[in-house]
Formats: sequence, structure tokens, C-alpha cells
Amino acid sequence: MMAGLSIWHVLIFAIVVILLFGTSKLKNLGKDVGGAVKDFKKSMKEEEAATPLNEPRTIDAQVKNTESSVKS
Repeated sequence: MMAGLSIWHVLIFAIVVILLFGTSKLKNLGKDVGGAVKDFKKSMKEEEAATPLNEPRTIDAQVKNTESSVKS
């Protein structure tokens, strides 16, 4: 593992965390973090759907835009 940590160090750390906080608090924390990530993804999808696409997002469209700006 990285930084000189072995599997035993990680296991002991996990046991200490479980003893300090308890499984119910860790379970609630996991639910809260998962819900926050889910809401964030949902809002990102809604924002993408709300923004209209004026031009296709391709390299050809970018080249056309630079060619027309050079000619002007």
C-alpha cells in the first residue's frame, strides 16, 4: 500500500473508527453522503437539459467559427 500502510494498519483504523462512532452513525453518514452525490448528479443533468444548444459541439463548428471571424 502507499505511504507505508499495510492492510493491518487500515484494519485497525477501521475498527477504531467503528468503536468511536458506532455503526448507526456511520450508516447515516453514508446515506447522507450518497444522497448529496445523487442530488448533485440530478441537478447537473437538469442544468444540461435546460441550456439550449445553439450550435453542435464539434470540431467542425469551432473551425467554421474561427474562419468566419478571420474573414470579418
